[in-house]
Amino acid sequence: MFKNPFSFSGRIRRLEFALSYAIFYGVIIVSGGILGAEEEASLMYLPILIVGSWFLLAQRTKRCHDLGNSGFYQLIPFYVLVMLFEEGRREDNKYGINPKDPRAEKAVRPKFEWKVTLPPLRTYGTVFNC
Repeated sequence: MFKNPFSFSGRIRRLEFALSYAIFYGVIIVSGGILGAEEEASLMYLPILIVGSWFLLAQRTKRCHDLGNSGFYQLIPFYVLVMLFEEGRREDNKYGINPKDPRAEKAVRPKFEWKVTLPPLRTYGTVFNC
C-alpha cells in the first residue's frame, strides 16, 4: 500500500484511494489549524497544498487505471464517486497487474535505490598555535 504515491503509473484499490482522501484532508485541516488564518501563514500553506494536490491527482489517476480507464476520466463531474464505490477490474489491463493479485507485490519495485558512497576519510595533522 502507498508504493510510489506520487507516481501516475499503476493501479490502486478502493481502500488506498479512500485513505488518500482522508490523509489529504487531514493534513489540510491540521496544517490550517496550526498555521492559523494569518496572511503570512498563507505563504507557508501553499507548498503543502501543492504537494497534497499532486499526491491526490496521482492517486486518482491510478484509481482510474484500476477501473480500466484513462486518467483523464477523473475530469468527469462526480466520477470520484464511481472511483470510490466501483470495484476494480479483476483481470490485468494495460495499466498493470490487478492490485489484489499476489503477483502485484513482486511486480512493484522501486526504479532506483538510494546509495550513498562517501570518500575515504583522510586525516591530516593539525597544528595548534597557542
